[in-house]
Amino acid sequence: MNAPVKTWGQATVGAPGLRSAETRGMLLGLAGVAIFSLTLPFTRMAVAAFDASFVALGRALVAALLAGLWLLWQRAPLPSRAALPQLAMVSIGCVIGFPWLTSIAMRTLPASHGAVLVGVLPLATAMFSALRGYEKPSLGFWLMALLGSSLVAGFALYQSSGSLHAADLAVFAAVLLAAMGYAEGGQLSKTLGGQQVISWALLLSVPLVLPVVLWQSWGRWDAMLGAGALPWAGFAYVSVFSMFIGFFFWYRGMALGGVARVGQVQLVQPFLSIVGAALVLGESIELSNILFALAVISVVAMGRKMQIRS
Repeated sequence: MNAPVKTWGQATVGAPGLRSAETRGMLLGLAGVAIFSLTLPFTRMAVAAFDASFVALGRALVAALLAGLWLLWQRAPLPSRAALPQLAMVSIGCVIGFPWLTSIAMRTLPASHGAVLVGVLPLATAMFSALRGYEKPSLGFWLMALLGSSLVAGFALYQSSGSLHAADLAVFAAVLLAAMGYAEGGQLSKTLGGQQVISWALLLSVPLVLPVVLWQSWGRWDAMLGAGALPWAGFAYVSVFSMFIGFFFWYRGMALGGVARVGQVQLVQPFLSIVGAALVLGESIELSNILFALAVISVVAMGRKMQIRS
């Protein structure tokens, strides 16, 4: 019997090929998570000097410029009309909603606290994927997802002495919007490719974000240019890495390994963000952070072994 033909990014028929694709997907997803984990610390650095709306939507505008150049270089064809609804959901969720709401929250919340709240994102992504009929996680997977999300939610309440504030609710709303964008983008990446998904979603956002960015910066350029290197460094990171390069890894990983399974990797993002906040902003790391990190990583490892049907 002839061996099946295997091309880059595709699994061969049979368990070994599927496992190989899943492993690559998990590794690419982890690389994306590592990039995303610094988003909140650098966002907090940027909003210390700039308006939250400028940071959120300005980064989308910069990333859209990079996306346009990349699409021209690749000579990428226009997306089909059937792909536009999903691209619009990616744009609303990942390009506009999540950055805008988290930028507002980072004006008052420590980055390490907001990072823990974002820990419920894997469960929310799996929920949207299941509701849309893209994947059918097993009961064991849902139990692991609920356990991991309960751990990070409990940690958030522990850090805030058992109460949540308006900024906390903004982060949870941001998580729901990002989950929608992740689920739709991960599914669309299987046919369109992760790079094209985020690039076209960014370009779709330009008519909405450009007027707001111009209005926010009108007559303020002198003050903004004099804000110093740190706020601009934060803005540059969230524009180039969080809003553009990170999605190349993330959507490709979900296309290979599945939305729900690769989405579980994000359970470790809050704790990578806590370390990033300590390095970038000087926020403290407590023993409880480490203990919760170990518990969540264990849940991710168990969840990866649970059955998920496409």
